Amino acid sequence: MSCPVLGLTAEELLTTTRSVRRRLDLDRPVDPALLRRCVELATQAPTGRNRQGWSFVVVTDPRRRADLAELWRRGLGQGSGPMSADDRRRAYAKPGSMEKVWGGLQHLGENLHRVPALVIPCIEGRTDGLAAAEQAARWGSLFPAVWSFMLAARLHGLGTVLTTGNMAVEREVAGLLGIPYESVMQGGMIPVAHTIGTDFRPAHRVPVDEVLHWDTW
Repeated sequence: MSCPVLGLTAEELLTTTRSVRRRLDLDRPVDPALLRRCVELATQAPTGRNRQGWSFVVVTDPRRRADLAELWRRGLGQGSGPMSADDRRRAYAKPGSMEKVWGGLQHLGENLHRVPALVIPCIEGRTDGLAAAEQAARWGSLFPAVWSFMLAARLHGLGTVLTTGNMAVEREVAGLLGIPYESVMQGGMIPVAHTIGTDFRPAHRVPVDEVLHWDTW
């Protein structure tokens, strides 16, 4: 299968790869070869000590998707702490932005079982109770590949959103999909579908000088 790509510059790709919830085409199948290509590109990401311990579990079977979506709904919000004052200030800086996020999350939750592919990125080894250095090394070996997968999906006309609803019920998800829980850790779940339109814009963000620190904090 040829995998046509959108005519995006590198900067357009980096600034318009959004968290897509409402604009996922729930009725258009995604070719497995296209999902395979996105994973192939993701595995070009850097990884600590060249371990390459990542795996991507791609769920397209309708019954398994439905069971996974139900587990995700059960886990959504479990263990989430309140947003800090600074978090809220930044999140609500653009009027109406968070209302769109919450509305999109509700839409996604109601329709998750209809999303053509649900992808669970995983990494070998667990970080439960480990020191920050080991946690950073493990997650730092997974999330560059996760982001590369999402960029590759955008480049090929697919929409994604990194969610964590499965993490509170990780053991149950592992049992459902045969993931060896004791030795492999999940890093979230990515719904994947063709997008309804491809005209995504850069997001509103706080000024860069608010987050950029030179030499000291």
